[in-house]
This record gives sequence, structure tokens and C-alpha cells, in this order.
Amino acid sequence: MPSLGADMESGTIVEWRVAPGDEVARGDIIAVVDTEKSTIEVEVFESGVVEALLVGEGEEVPVGTPLARIAPAGAAATATTALVGSPLVRRLAETAHVDLAALRGTGPGGLITRHDVEAVTQPSPPAPAPPVRVAPPPPVRVPPDGARPRISPRARRLANEAGIDIDALAAAAGDRPVTGADIEHTAPAPKKVDKGASMRHAIAQVMARSKREIPHYYLSHAVDLSRAMEWLDATNAARTVADRILPAALLLKATATAASKVGEINGVWRDDAFVPSDRVHLGVAISLRGGGLLAPCIHDAGTLTLEELMAALRDLVERARAGRLRGSEMSDGTLTVTNLGDQGVDEVFPVIYAPQVAIVGFGRVTERPWAEAGMIGARPVVTATLAADHRVSDGLRGARFLDVLARSLQDPGAL
Repeated sequence: MPSLGADMESGTIVEWRVAPGDEVARGDIIAVVDTEKSTIEVEVFESGVVEALLVGEGEEVPVGTPLARIAPAGAAATATTALVGSPLVRRLAETAHVDLAALRGTGPGGLITRHDVEAVTQPSPPAPAPPVRVAPPPPVRVPPDGARPRISPRARRLANEAGIDIDALAAAAGDRPVTGADIEHTAPAPKKVDKGASMRHAIAQVMARSKREIPHYYLSHAVDLSRAMEWLDATNAARTVADRILPAALLLKATATAASKVGEINGVWRDDAFVPSDRVHLGVAISLRGGGLLAPCIHDAGTLTLEELMAALRDLVERARAGRLRGSEMSDGTLTVTNLGDQGVDEVFPVIYAPQVAIVGFGRVTERPWAEAGMIGARPVVTATLAADHRVSDGLRGARFLDVLARSLQDPGAL
């Protein structure tokens, strides 16, 4: 189970996209995982043949738990091993003295799941008692096929809290398992507040740990955007509304440019040491409609054109709010940007998102008096702030970073 964020401790497999015997290439989507914050698509890290799926759909496992076994390309999967199931399934079977070889798996590719084991280990009905006149127990709803509904633990918890009929949802879901997103779409609106509160609690824990363990220092820089806004207006004049470049893309591009030139700002702190990155995977703080936020990254932001960066930003925001992010987008970030300008905020002093070592904030673009060459006039100005890790950089390097960022915005055509 990959770590899809600093606050992630476990995840639930809600869907396998592959089966034993399938060939996969590095970067392919092989599974969908339900986390505390969102539903994430998990990519495979190695090319080869799926030899075994080690965790069944609906199982929640800690970060670091092996999910599948991949054999080298060209190798044949071992069918017997592939059908056995996860270590949890094997433990359940051993405890209940169940012969796994005699079971028929209902998981992907015939994988034996814990539900298959539980189905044959239910206690036998007790011997009939002498006839007694008592009221019959209330009827118990049983799925048509007699099997337990396929539903993730998180989805089951949400359904119980909302009083939703799990069997009805399972029937509507068909062959796929019921996910937390299904419950959220079905539950009354007030129940969605609970998810937001849960996410805020998780975020608060990460931020508290960041402030406790990372020695932050803060710098700010007022940046004149008159040249950038003039260039943007002229560039967008020939574009359709859907193709226009927003000021946010300029700010992201300038940030990526500065990060590539001041290496102490771009990287992660791992194993008590700084690990710099020669690529800028720029995280973007995105607010979610149900409350809370995510910070997925745009890979290689420094190498993208403004048009490509704008398209990547639109796509990332759309997929983040739809719960269709990839695992690498949540785990590969080397520097994050948070922009609250559209909320009327003048300055942002953010908290570093570990294991990264810096975060950049932008406030709103507003007209301010600006003196240049002995003349005073009104200019569009944005305040850029930097929070950085004092174990890696200092005020001098942080100031250098903000200076490069500001200078980049004075020549927007070169971005």
C-alpha cells in the first residue's frame, strides 16, 4: 500500500483493475484505493506479469503492506499462489481449518477473499429447542445471491451513520464494490459535513506535526505584475474563453522556474537528510467541495509551456474534486503552492507539507501605489510568501528564491 500523503496510515482496496496473468507496464493503473481524504488510483512501479493479488477488494491494510506480486516480463504467473489470497485470508483459513484449495474465489481472477472464507465458516444453526410460543424475530435482509455485499470498511461505516440500506446500494453497484463516494452521493447533505470534519482532523494532525518538527522561517515579497498582466491580456485576446491562460498559471510557472534555480527549496526531507530533486513536481493546494483540501502535484511543471501548465491545472482540479487522482500525484510533490487570492486574502503564510521543505503562498492581485524611477502610480501587485525549512536553507537562499520568482514575472513572455 503506497503512502499517498504524509497523513495516510492505511487504505482500502475498492477495485482491482488487473487480474493474475495480466501484463502491466510501469505507470499503469492497477487498483483504486479509498483513503481518509479521497479515492486514489494506484499505479504500478514495475513492468511485468501480475503473479498474485495479495489483498482482496474491501480489505483495509496499513501503508507498506504488499498489494500484489509482479513477476518479470515473460514469466508465467503461478495460478495456485495467485488464488490463495492475502496473508489475512490465509490466517483466517488456518484459524478456521478451511482448505483454501477447495474454495472457489470470487475476487478478481479467482482470488480468494476473506468473504469467501467467512462464507464457509459461519456457525451452524443450533439444534432446535422445544416449541415455545414466542414472537418471530424480525426478518433479516439477505442479498439475492446469499453473499455479503462487497463494500469497503469506510463505506460501511458511512452507510451505518447515514442509515442507508447497504444491500440496495450493493445491488445498484453491480459487480463493483460499494465505495465511500457512493455513500456520499446517496447520503443526505448534512452527513457530508462529517467527512469534511474527518479530513480537517487529519490535516490538522499533519500540520501540527509539521510545525512541531520543522523549523519554519517566513519571507514575503511584493511583486509588480503590470508587465505580466499586460502580456496576459494581449495573449488572451486572441484565445477562446476555454483556452485563456489565468494568472494562476503564470504564478505556478514562475514558482517552478525559481525552484529549478534555487535547489534548496525543491526536494524532500527523508531519513534525517535533505534529498534534492532535479525535477519540479509542483503541488497545488485544491479545496474540495465537501470541505478540506488536497495538494496533488503537476509533474515536471518547470518543463511545461504556459498552455500545457494551464491545461494540467484545470485537469488536476477537476479530477481532485471528482476523486480521480493518481497515487503518484499525491506522493511525488517536491514543492507546493497555495493561492488564496480568489478568496480576497492579501497575504498567505502557509505551513510546510512534509516531507517537502518549502511552500509558496500567493494572495490576491490588487492595485497599490508603486514608486519607480521617481514616479508614483497604481500597479497590480501580488504578495508572494515563502515558508521554508531552516534545516535545509536560510533567509539568504529563501530571499534569492523569491527574487528569481519576481524577476521571472517581469518577463512573462520568456516563461
